[in-house]
Amino acid sequence: MISLPIEKKTSVKTIFFNLKKVVASMLLVLLASCGNTDNSLPTPKPKGYFRIALPAKSYQTYTAACPFSFEYPTYAQVIHDPRPDAQPCWLNVIFPRFHGSIHLTYKHVDDNLNKYLEECRTLAIKHEIKASSINEQVIINDSSKVYGLVYDIEGNAASPMQFYLTDSVSNFIRGSLYFEAVPNSDSIQPVSDFIKEDIKKMIATFKWKN
Repeated sequence: MISLPIEKKTSVKTIFFNLKKVVASMLLVLLASCGNTDNSLPTPKPKGYFRIALPAKSYQTYTAACPFSFEYPTYAQVIHDPRPDAQPCWLNVIFPRFHGSIHLTYKHVDDNLNKYLEECRTLAIKHEIKASSINEQVIINDSSKVYGLVYDIEGNAASPMQFYLTDSVSNFIRGSLYFEAVPNSDSIQPVSDFIKEDIKKMIATFKWKN
């Protein structure tokens, strides 16, 4: 008589135990693959800003009833300073697209040039607290009798560039660039550099009418 082996039934307890072992092994593998190392630690990404599309450079000449002329961008507007105490040739070169403006204040010189020069220096230096640096560039144009100084202000100062021009005899004008925004060099740097080039063009083409 041949006796056949009797198949043993696997208990529910044994199946559950084996299942737990499989799940535990999978968790160990998962944790090992996600373990933090010095190379896998998350690093904060730098703050991003929207890319600004800048227009092509193009200029036109300002020749209104003031004792000077200059070239300014076609994407800008020249308006009279709206302040109640503004004098006739106080102008604002507005950049609507960039919410910025160059404020121009013209004054007649009457043995008080040193006073105007000192005022300009004081107004520029007051931005030194927020500025990372202030670079000065001397302007000398003998053919047009235009002399002056440019203050290129780096950092989070309220005004990134200021300047003055004079013929050293009877005419004086001061310019200052401002934006309608909280000073942040990281966010406005591309636009600031773009308009600084326009200011350099304005200075290079500046002429006294008399």
